Amino acid sequence: MTIDAKALNMHVVGCAAAHQMLLSALDALTDEQCRQDSLLPNWSRGHLLAHLARNADSHVHLLAAAGRGEIAEQYVGGYKARVAAIEDSSGRSAKELVTDVRRSIYALEGAWANASPTTWVGVGLNSAGATIHMSEIVFLRWREVEVHHADLALAFSWQQWSDTYVRLELERQIMLWHSRKPMGMTVLPDAALALPPRHRLAWLLGRAQVDGLAQPDPF
Repeated sequence: MTIDAKALNMHVVGCAAAHQMLLSALDALTDEQCRQDSLLPNWSRGHLLAHLARNADSHVHLLAAAGRGEIAEQYVGGYKARVAAIEDSSGRSAKELVTDVRRSIYALEGAWANASPTTWVGVGLNSAGATIHMSEIVFLRWREVEVHHADLALAFSWQQWSDTYVRLELERQIMLWHSRKPMGMTVLPDAALALPPRHRLAWLLGRAQVDGLAQPDPF
């Protein structure tokens, strides 16, 4: 398998920038804010921050296994273990949560820097058992950070998603839309096509409602 080094570098640059924007937004976070609801049903901001930290750790785990030529589960123990780990961490103080997010981010960026060619051509398994290609894992993380940063509802919304992320993700989400529709029904609705790209992507990811359009399944 040949790795697209230009695309991988673009993903690293974009995700690293998104990491820094997230960390900057967490500087003044309080314990009270962590207990408040995020924009995701049944999840506080503490749950979301715990998820972002555990997600980064899971990527470090996958990359390390791929570097050894192994195929690992993203979360050891599968989906139930993922849920339990998030729940266990979600009630911590703001200082503890932010420290965990920062530690996990720099551990992940270190794993990217130290990844070998063997690592990048490897694969792993996500919590649903589907195959994850290591060549795509940086973009998957970028998505997590951009989208969930907005889900925290801390003065950052989908309207601030980076231009490059929006362009790359919109291509992917439109392809996914096409793949899920019967033949002859693969064109986006006119109301969606009339939206600006960032708004269209927010709708496709279930982060924005549009009059006259059903809400797609959220990311």
